[in-house]
Amino acid sequence: MVQSKLTATTSIRIRFSETDALGIAWHGNFLTYFEDGRDAFGDKYGLHYLDIFNNGFVAPIVNVNCDYKKMIYYGDTILIDTTYENCASSKLILHYKIYTPETNETIATGSTTQVFLETATKKLQLRPPAFLLEWKQKHQLI
Repeated sequence: MVQSKLTATTSIRIRFSETDALGIAWHGNFLTYFEDGRDAFGDKYGLHYLDIFNNGFVAPIVNVNCDYKKMIYYGDTILIDTTYENCASSKLILHYKIYTPETNETIATGSTTQVFLETATKKLQLRPPAFLLEWKQKHQLI
């Protein structure tokens, strides 16, 4: 298996609405930060939700993991690295690292796993869809 070096980085500023009464970012928002990372990855590498949908599939998340290391606060700026894990099966595995731009201190790490369902039938795609294989070839992953 070819190892992936496909990583996208995005920056966000923690909004007031994402914090609790103490100004600390609520833990549930980290899944939104992962989604921000997926969007940036899709922008950089041409693998957006609509690309998947336009090829006849949806890709629901079936597993998510988040390890919290440090609190972040209203007004903080964070960076999110999103890295694709290449695998032979019919799924997308992305890894996330959220960290501070000033010190590179890790705030959280995590991952998501998505599977492919045919849009019309909602049937699980057991083999990688043709468009995903073409995408992998384009990025020299197979």
